[in-house]
Amino acid sequence: MSNFKTLIQSEIPVLVDFFAEWCAPCKVMTPVLHEVKHELGEDLRILKVDIDKNPEAAAFYQVRGVPTFMLFRKGELLWRGSGAMPAQELSRLLKSKL
Repeated sequence: MSNFKTLIQSEIPVLVDFFAEWCAPCKVMTPVLHEVKHELGEDLRILKVDIDKNPEAAAFYQVRGVPTFMLFRKGELLWRGSGAMPAQELSRLLKSKL
């Protein structure tokens, strides 16, 4: 968890994707996240956190369902959302927060 906290302290915004291998909507979001990363490039980092392998992070951030997304900059939570969404919608949301 200390590595996680270090990563979200970045000046570059970090989108954290809390996911699970067994989660169908999480699998749907994988190509969406690739598209968003391609569009935003170096303006955004994406960090995937498997809730089954990192239950302490999921518990700390009160993740109740997957996928759950959290956008951090300098350790501050800028946005939080849950569920699958189209790439255009996610990009628009992220751009409004960057």
